[in-house]
Amino acid sequence: MAGKLPPRLKPMPSRPSRRGFLQAGALGLGGLTLPGLLRAEAAAGIRSSNKSVILIYLVGGPPHQDMFDLKPDAPKEIAGPWKPISTRVNGIQICEAFPRLAGLMDKMTIIRSLVGNQADHDAQQVFHGFDPRKLKPAGGWPQFGSIVSRLQGPTHPSIPPFVSLCYTCTHGPYNEPGPGFLGAAHTPFKPSGPTRDDMILRGVTLDQLDERKTLQRDFDSLRREIDHSGVVLGMDSFNERAMRMLTSSRFAEALDLSREESRVVERYGTGDPKIMIDSNGAPRVPQSLLMARRLVEAGARVVTLNYSKWDWHGGMNTEGRKNNSIFLREQEDFPIFDRCVSALVEDLHERGLDKDCAVVVMGEFGRTPKISDQVGRDHWPQVNCALMFGGGLRHGQVIGATDRIAGEAIARPVTFGEIYATLYRHLGIEATSTTLVDHTGRPQFLVQDNVGPLRELV
Repeated sequence: MAGKLPPRLKPMPSRPSRRGFLQAGALGLGGLTLPGLLRAEAAAGIRSSNKSVILIYLVGGPPHQDMFDLKPDAPKEIAGPWKPISTRVNGIQICEAFPRLAGLMDKMTIIRSLVGNQADHDAQQVFHGFDPRKLKPAGGWPQFGSIVSRLQGPTHPSIPPFVSLCYTCTHGPYNEPGPGFLGAAHTPFKPSGPTRDDMILRGVTLDQLDERKTLQRDFDSLRREIDHSGVVLGMDSFNERAMRMLTSSRFAEALDLSREESRVVERYGTGDPKIMIDSNGAPRVPQSLLMARRLVEAGARVVTLNYSKWDWHGGMNTEGRKNNSIFLREQEDFPIFDRCVSALVEDLHERGLDKDCAVVVMGEFGRTPKISDQVGRDHWPQVNCALMFGGGLRHGQVIGATDRIAGEAIARPVTFGEIYATLYRHLGIEATSTTLVDHTGRPQFLVQDNVGPLRELV
């Protein structure tokens, strides 16, 4: 439920230990601690900016021709059971299951011609834009948020520049690829994983962070212990900043949905993170989108999240009435998706964040034009779709087009590199002229083929 901590995070009757404090924030990667991460960020040259990006990964690959690229005039085994509806923008139609998004079409952009997709279930390309089938540098490609962390650092001393709200999937390739050749210092801060235990400092919960007197007393006692052992002499500004981050009410409050207005929480909807829609995917947790908004509002530059499971292989007849059909899954998932994504669009505009925060929603590939009675819509790397909004971009449009069965791009093919170049530009990073050095000392461009941003949006 929104605003409640999982049972394993309930307070324990203990105060922070000396060792626990000094290692709090450790990401479990070679012993890296939060102070170490802060040192690495400082070496990058921190620049101040309010621009941010939210990346929403639809795990498993959503069916583009059932969502944003319907083909009602195609044969039934291709068109499927859904009908298109008109949107707020003349000439643009989307699935009838998305009436709220249809009413916000002037604030969004649909990309119908995303090409160069991988063929397998793998999150890499979604999170960094590089084709995993092609040659990669030593150490691997860093994901987008890691690059932004390296180049820009934090906007606020108590807010990590890159926060991941992604749930761990049992299918390993569904998970974020990591910081690549940039190293563990630019791993995302994960408040929903083991790092959440570090954040509560061995028993000090998010609620207790508000009790300044109790917290101050605990740390005063801790400092005396540290001072007695002589460790305090080795503490530097990075350790102090680490403590500010770990005990910051700013960060804690951003993570605490109980502080959000109930009407806003209700607008997004909620889901149980412990209930997996599919055994190896991510849970369907609409409140993750609200949490992402709260984090960018607090100062995070990049927030990633994974949402639900979209790999539906159940058979479906042309009327969508077969048991275990993908149509039944779509009937369940689509309205919830419509509700939480439209809530994020409206929320950004209502709070004046629509120009500062850019959002992209996408999966790893599209789906087969023809619906099979056995496997439904199967994997289809030839073409994919994506949804973008915010960022002060030119919205209210569709970019690209597919053929009559939504099987191939026939106009304005778009690459992952162009999407990422657009996001970098939004953050003030020129992807075509910026490079990072890999483990071999070789400079690497930030996007595949060093392409520029989408000209239609900027």
